[in-house]
Amino acid sequence: MTRLLIRGTGDSMGVPRVYCECTVCEEARITNENRRLRSSMQIEDPDAGTIWIDCGPDWAKQMEAAKLHTVDTMLITHAHFDHIGGLVEWADTCRWLKKRGIAYAPSEVINEINERFPWLQNQISFHSFDQPIQLGQWIASSWRVNHGKNGYAYAFRFEHTINGYKWAYCSDSIGLTEQQQEPLYGLDLLVFGTSFYHEPFAYETRSVYDVLEAIELTGKWEAKRTLLTHMSHDIDFRKSYALPERMEFARTGMSITI
Repeated sequence: MTRLLIRGTGDSMGVPRVYCECTVCEEARITNENRRLRSSMQIEDPDAGTIWIDCGPDWAKQMEAAKLHTVDTMLITHAHFDHIGGLVEWADTCRWLKKRGIAYAPSEVINEINERFPWLQNQISFHSFDQPIQLGQWIASSWRVNHGKNGYAYAFRFEHTINGYKWAYCSDSIGLTEQQQEPLYGLDLLVFGTSFYHEPFAYETRSVYDVLEAIELTGKWEAKRTLLTHMSHDIDFRKSYALPERMEFARTGMSITI
């Protein structure tokens, strides 16, 4: 039995934004209904241990909420700060616990991380995720996706070797080509990034799909269940949105048992 746990659902700034006094940010400060840390996921597997997807600047808070001191394996989608800002803290954790960290990321992502934080290699072993890897009974694969004005990111697909369950994590993408969409068809679960409900800015200035675009795309991909993550302060959990039956907003602490 594997458990997937949502640990962060926010976009690059999180919610509340420190500079913002909109109704969503103000509510998040008072009741926490809309409070969102930077996007990440925890995977608990009896054979692979604790796996974490992305290590943003909220990693320490997320670990405290999970009642964990460290993780066994880290998977990194891309080298933007909201996805790697916690690696320094993880490295320091590894140093204190005398346990070397194990991280997997596509080679170009590793190169970017090493350029910015070369000392991380003292505590963390970075392994290429260019080819599929096995984590317990899961075969995990990665592929490059368009990230709009922000360049590129990677998405991850997981398939269980025994029960055949298929799920994918694609937090940062827009303008996916047909080839980039292929691994997203026919999933049991899709965790997909959408920043706004309807983003009003020019398409060429954007970096993540909005909810309305995700509804159209996932209808084509036919995932059995879709969780939307990477949400900005445009999304207000107090409102009712016209989401399809098999789609919902991810909530911090949400758990899926496989």
